[in-house]
Amino acid sequence: MEIHPKITPIYQTSVFKFDDLNELEQYFGEPGSRYMYSRNGNPNSDELAEAVNKLEGGAGAIATGSGMAAIFAALLAFCQAGDHVLCAADIYGGSSSLLNAELSRMGITVTYVPFEQLYDLGQYVQPTTRLLLAETLSNPLLRVADLRQLATECHKHGLKLVVDNTFASPIITKPLGLGADITLHSVTKYISGHSDVTAGVVVAADAEVAARLKQIGMHYGLTLSPMESWLAVRGLKTLRLRVREHSHNALAIARFLQEQPAVRAVYYPGLEGHPQHALAKEQGQGLFGGMMSFRLADDAAVVNGFMQRCQRFPFAPSLAGVDSSLSYPLGTSHRYLTAEQQQDLDITVGLIRLSVGIEPVEELLNDLQQALKG
Repeated sequence: MEIHPKITPIYQTSVFKFDDLNELEQYFGEPGSRYMYSRNGNPNSDELAEAVNKLEGGAGAIATGSGMAAIFAALLAFCQAGDHVLCAADIYGGSSSLLNAELSRMGITVTYVPFEQLYDLGQYVQPTTRLLLAETLSNPLLRVADLRQLATECHKHGLKLVVDNTFASPIITKPLGLGADITLHSVTKYISGHSDVTAGVVVAADAEVAARLKQIGMHYGLTLSPMESWLAVRGLKTLRLRVREHSHNALAIARFLQEQPAVRAVYYPGLEGHPQHALAKEQGQGLFGGMMSFRLADDAAVVNGFMQRCQRFPFAPSLAGVDSSLSYPLGTSHRYLTAEQQQDLDITVGLIRLSVGIEPVEELLNDLQQALKG
């Protein structure tokens, strides 16, 4: 009896069988024709990688065990010992920790570039500089990078542009179409979307780079497991719908927070007063995503009181699930930056990051209102 499932089954196997030596030779002679060992690739991880690759308009992709593994693979695709990389100062704390604590041990050095100087890299470029790592929407202050201008500046200096597109998702922005060389995601966040998967994806604009990524994934053991891949693919199918609802709710909440006496600043690119609002509107096709930050008084007691009163925004140091949550950059994602770096990035005691979910927006607004009243 032939079986034709509508949904790809979970290939929960570590190895695949061969009938004879001819099939073994086919595996090595015709890459992609069959599977041998799940670390090298499996149908589920390949399905996820190809689905995100199609959304991003890439030449090939790999699925990894986490967003951090995706960042690692993307950097190694272009770098080796002795190389130098540039990194936007406004970056996820885990990215800077990877560069500072681990890649430095491999002989890869880093220089951080302030947001205001991203489009004038000449003073930072060294003979060994290979790439710039930046985010579409920065974590946690939601600054918006002009990716087309950034790609032009990088390529003028012979650099590759690697873009972490996690906060935006390919529904809002497609970095490769704007000139980036690699785009990556923590699939844990919007692509999977249900806070039940830890995964990453790296997408390359060039087929040779995509082949290098596959080699890195295999040799370093970064390949995502079948079950996690299957769950991520399931989540991905509703990404377009979810991003619209995230964006709708977030804009309503950002406008509400602007009017609250206890709130000193709101950082959301959908607000007309955001410094990069026009760019975000053009680059994001009118959608601004579900991530925002806002600032209360720089008083831990004020922050703690707000967190304790929140019912619909639990304190959970991640983001992008269908359920709303809040996070605290100073104590989580950017905890290991120096005090000077935190000050330069304006990450203070009163800064709170919201991940706005897809619940009825009235329920979220009511909860924030009572939590802010104290």
